[in-house]
Amino acid sequence: MSFFGIFCGRILPLFVFSLALFLGWIARHDRPFGLFFATIVPLSQGRLPPSIVGHGKMKGTPPVPDDMTPKPRPPNELFLDLPNGYKMPQNGIGMCCRYSAYDNVLVYRTTLWYLLEGGRHIDTADLYLNHEPIGEAVKEAIKRGIPREEIFITSKIFPTQFGYVTTKETVPNFLTQLGVDYLDLVLMHAPAPFPYVSSNECEKRGISGMECRRETWKALSELREQGMLRNIGVSNFNVKHLQELEGFGAPVANNQIEYSPFVDAVVQETFTYCLEHDITITAYSPLGGLLNKDKAFVDTVLTELAQKYERTVSQIMLRWAMQAGAAVIPGTGNPKHMRENLEVYDFELSSDDMGIINGLKHKENGLKIIPMNEKIKFE
Repeated sequence: MSFFGIFCGRILPLFVFSLALFLGWIARHDRPFGLFFATIVPLSQGRLPPSIVGHGKMKGTPPVPDDMTPKPRPPNELFLDLPNGYKMPQNGIGMCCRYSAYDNVLVYRTTLWYLLEGGRHIDTADLYLNHEPIGEAVKEAIKRGIPREEIFITSKIFPTQFGYVTTKETVPNFLTQLGVDYLDLVLMHAPAPFPYVSSNECEKRGISGMECRRETWKALSELREQGMLRNIGVSNFNVKHLQELEGFGAPVANNQIEYSPFVDAVVQETFTYCLEHDITITAYSPLGGLLNKDKAFVDTVLTELAQKYERTVSQIMLRWAMQAGAAVIPGTGNPKHMRENLEVYDFELSSDDMGIINGLKHKENGLKIIPMNEKIKFE
């Protein structure tokens, strides 16, 4: 039998059958997209997903010593001002998009390590399926002496949960799962559900995407008035989406977007609009994300600046984003990297060097890439 015959007669049917089983398993979950990402992300990083093999079986973040006590908050810590006088620490940790963010044991350890190392800003979402272990770590951190008032917790409501009724029913569950009386910030995770493969209350009722976003915003505004949420915001919204919410309920406190020295003009337009309209920005993937992270660590501009300031490339990129006006939420399960990320408050980039990094966003400047094994000297 030819390879084509084997492929069509055996391999392809087996693949289709396996895919159907996988999608059927995913569809039965109450948050299917969450389960999908919790399964696919570890697999893409060469790990067996806890969603299949169970939690606590992956190596990663080490256990937190039982006698470890909280370190002081970082010296010279910076904050962004939110409505009603609240402040958001400008440096946080993202609990998404790496294998250790989907294992409950590693999530618990990561969160507790970060809080005991002096960090106070935790970013998660209902989509990540890790509210409970984060809540357990927060409870333990409070037990060890960190006041709840110091811990800034952000979560997000996914577009499949949009709509006035669904939002009012869903968000209070976040508090239960996290074991807290209020959330510091809740965001609308994206402007709309994935087309053709997901829906929400609004689509079933036949109302437009804009009306749905406004209904959801109204519900979040009311939950804010009730004290469950201190501030509300959005994620992955562009200028048009932000303008839809102007004057419609509570002020937009925050827009969380992907932001690094490599973003395109559309993202920069959104960034500038937010700064001009008193909307704080949280930068996810501040180290370049999947597409640009590898480039960042061999780019001569960044590596030479790292040598100049005697810092890592990561620290240069985080400090650049913070000085540009954003909060940053790099993700890591490594306590050493957590400490490094929290050490960006004690140096400052010059205006000239900020401008040099800004130039990386312009395609005409290009990226000067050097081999990984070539030594770099800063003149």
